[in-house]
Amino acid sequence: MANPKLLQSEDLSKYILHTVVYPREPEPLKELRCASAGHPFSFYGTDPDAGQLMAMLLKLIQAKRTIEVGVFTGYSLLLTALTIPDDGKITAIDINKEAYEIGLPIIQKAGVEHKINFIHSPALPVLDNLLQDKENEGSFDFAYVDADKDNYLNYHERLVKLVKIGGLLVYDNVLWGGFVAMPLETIPERKRKRTTATMEFNKTIAADPRVDISIAPVGDGVLICRRVM
Repeated sequence: MANPKLLQSEDLSKYILHTVVYPREPEPLKELRCASAGHPFSFYGTDPDAGQLMAMLLKLIQAKRTIEVGVFTGYSLLLTALTIPDDGKITAIDINKEAYEIGLPIIQKAGVEHKINFIHSPALPVLDNLLQDKENEGSFDFAYVDADKDNYLNYHERLVKLVKIGGLLVYDNVLWGGFVAMPLETIPERKRKRTTATMEFNKTIAADPRVDISIAPVGDGVLICRRVM
């Protein structure tokens, strides 16, 4: 039987990163990760081990048209742009353009900016606008969400309509630093609202018959959904 304390240890995480993640990390991604390290909210970025899983998922389904809610400095965005075909397209939405512009020169240098349509806006109005055109329903191969946790359910209700049957929806931070498994009274007050929102999201998606699901305990927890209806 696996030792849960060992599997959650910092040493094991470092082993995974240095043995199988960093040696395969494309140079532009490494450069962007280093450029973001000095940002006061650098922890907002997608973890490299979660990114490696995401890249494999994109390749497995041969994704070509994707949507990303929450960009930050663009680690996951650049990863997607490097992975999808040259004529692939990413709709990327974020309210923070300044953070995106930290990674933009690296994205440009990597030669993949033409695949990206960055929209500086709250995500819900953009998703609603996309759904007003019936041709957008079921037209995306892949969706990735790493944004405000309070709106995850709202994003899901829209994205599950935009992603095609057989397509994937991936949500980051669904283990929320492990707080989701702790009694609420032991969680710091400032963490409780988002912990509760994350727990409610996980519970709701677990009961959603429109998707198959699996949580991968990489990074801060990644929920993978495959639309089935």
